[in-house]
Formats: sequence, C-alpha cells, structure tokens
Amino acid sequence: MIGMLVFIASVAGIAFLLTAGQKPSPATATYSIRESDRPKAEQDKTFVDLGTIKVSDVKVQDYTLTNSGTKALQILNVNSSCGCTAGQVIYKGETSKEFSMHTQSGFVTEIAPGDTAIVRLTYRPASMPVYGFVERAVYVETNDPANRKLTFSIKTKVE
Repeated sequence: MIGMLVFIASVAGIAFLLTAGQKPSPATATYSIRESDRPKAEQDKTFVDLGTIKVSDVKVQDYTLTNSGTKALQILNVNSSCGCTAGQVIYKGETSKEFSMHTQSGFVTEIAPGDTAIVRLTYRPASMPVYGFVERAVYVETNDPANRKLTFSIKTKVE
C-alpha cells in the first residue's frame, strides 16, 4: 500500500515537472469573411526560386506574414510538404521549434493587429536526397477566414 502511494506521488511529481510553465492554447477565435473587424493575413511573397543548389546545402528562406486586420491572427498549425523541409514562426524575438510533415505543430502564437512575423522555411535536401527540380512548401493555418491555409514555397534544382 505504501509502495503504491509512493509510486502515484512520483508519477504526479514527474507530470508536474514536465508540464510546469506550459500555457494552455487559447480557444480559436472564429470570424466570418464578411466581418470587417477580423484578422487579415498578408504575405510579402509566397514563392522563391532558389536556383541550383548542392544536395549537401541547407537553404533557409524567410517570408513576412503581417496581420493587417483588427483582431489577433492566430497561427493554429505549421507543417510541410516533406520531412526534408521544416517551418518555423519567429515573432517578437521568439522562434518556434521546427515543424515538418512528421511534426505538425498545433497552436503556435498570436500575431497582434498591425504586427509582422517571419515564417522560416528550411530545406535540407540531404535528409531525403532527390536530384533535379524540386518544389517544397511550408503550410501555415490561421484563423483568417479569407486565408485559412497559407503556403510558402520554394523551387530549386538539386545537384
């Protein structure tokens, strides 16, 4: 009996230590496309041609994501088209961990009205070697009803 209580207390203590400092994700704010008072996601560009690269290269491409709306733009999920490609969100000096096809994110952050974040696409061709012309993308899901899923993509020729 005492052993069982010690075990339960140990498990509870470990769970507490592992979750300390974590904040629950806020509820997703939903809006209608007809509402003028809502978040509005704007991308500076959606596509970049990286030219020719070596399979051993690691290429990083940053894209600007601006909330031109009047409500917080929630980044609800980040993932990618391939395990060789990762996406991150950089906002107010904080950089998210990398998310890819196999490590989708869930809630990442909220971008305040008028603020800008960086969406970083990192392509590592050596992790899944493919030669020739390649296109890869990072996908960002938002609560902007006009832009629920944003795509940030690259194309390149891998040698």
